[in-house]
Amino acid sequence: MRFRDRYFGDKDFYKMTLTVAVPIMIQNGITNFVGLLDNIMVGRIGTEQMSGIAIVNQLLLVFNLAVFGAISGVGIFGAQFFGCGDQKGVRQTFRFKLYLCAGIVLLGTAVLLAGGGQLILLYLHGEDNGQALQATLEYGKEYLWVMLTGLAPFAVEEAYASTLRECGETKVPMAAGVVAVGVNLILNYLLIFGKFGFPELGVAGAAIATVISRYVQMAVVIVWTHTHADRMPFIAGAYGKVPIPGTLAGNIVKKGTPLLCNEILWAAGMALLNQCYSLRGLDAVAALNISSTISNLFNVVFMAMGSCISIIVGQLLGAGKMEEAKETDRKLIVFSVLSCFLLGGAMVVLAPLFPQLYNTSGQVKSLAVQLLRIAACCMPLYAFTHASYFTLRSGGKTLVTFFFDSVYVWCVNIPLAYVLSRFTGMPMVFLYLCCQLIDIIKCTIGFILVKKGVWLNNIVCNSSAG
Repeated sequence: MRFRDRYFGDKDFYKMTLTVAVPIMIQNGITNFVGLLDNIMVGRIGTEQMSGIAIVNQLLLVFNLAVFGAISGVGIFGAQFFGCGDQKGVRQTFRFKLYLCAGIVLLGTAVLLAGGGQLILLYLHGEDNGQALQATLEYGKEYLWVMLTGLAPFAVEEAYASTLRECGETKVPMAAGVVAVGVNLILNYLLIFGKFGFPELGVAGAAIATVISRYVQMAVVIVWTHTHADRMPFIAGAYGKVPIPGTLAGNIVKKGTPLLCNEILWAAGMALLNQCYSLRGLDAVAALNISSTISNLFNVVFMAMGSCISIIVGQLLGAGKMEEAKETDRKLIVFSVLSCFLLGGAMVVLAPLFPQLYNTSGQVKSLAVQLLRIAACCMPLYAFTHASYFTLRSGGKTLVTFFFDSVYVWCVNIPLAYVLSRFTGMPMVFLYLCCQLIDIIKCTIGFILVKKGVWLNNIVCNSSAG
């Protein structure tokens, strides 16, 4: 097979890929763009407000990824059931998602209510003047208490939207996201700054706007799904009393538990990594917040390509087309990595512009630019590891993904960051660089696992949907 045919697809291949990926990119891109604008709006108030929200969002990321991990573990079955035409199986996986999400919402709310303040304190270090730290703590707590009311709609919307994507419907979740971010952006402007007669609520206004937008997004997805049962037959009887078959439930738990644990541990690992960075002071927290917010805007491409791999390759595996799945996966990975080389280059050039939008010190802005450029140079690494993760996951190799993702973070990334942050005087820039470049090892592991084809499995042919 020629090099071009092996690693690159034809026009129809990329049309099919972009049909799945672009709506996800647009939804995530708009969400992250509005997140950037939110961040800038709060950043215009002050560094303490921006840092307080950044810390809370890091904690909420653990909850968000717990939801993502729960529905993704079930979604492996959903995509393959859809691939082999089993709508009853899709319906059962959707119901299972709702049960899991309900449990995660209850647990997450209880943990954050009981220990939210203490968790925020873990990130506050390095200032001689305790007033800045105390202000950051109070702003963070104010933001958190409001955001807790948005956990349930986020989880329910994710359960619906993920199932729609597994059934090939990516435009409706995108449209719901567009509507929601529009609502969020308008309400942010009105409630943060108190425009057009609205109260000036600052960080609480930012939280209220986000919560309202989540309810709107959930409503759009739910209403569309239930009014289009002819196109989404899985929803008919989804809230009935027919129990989920024990065989299917057991298989989902077996395959899904490692993925759920992986997402929780990975998010907790990221929170701990950022806590290590926070030992370099409040300036480091603020700069990292600016850098990560802007990076997320560029990262939508490889993030969407991961979802694309999960959907397309998962459907091919469910249909028993193993060779086609292998060839398709290889081309999707190449497309994702090459795209990120281009985006990373653009990000390096544009890095100095974004921090100027914030009302913060020159030192924070300078540090943010350096962190942005490091993230930009590492983007192809992120793309490859992300694509490898979703490749392994599409074939149900959730235990392998658990070791590949979260175990790697806890056994490699965190020990490195812990030692360098606490036992050396290494500046923040070099500390961050070392902790990113260590993922070269992860890329090597991912390459070996994907090339060996350990993920080429059909996991639904023997899973009864009842």
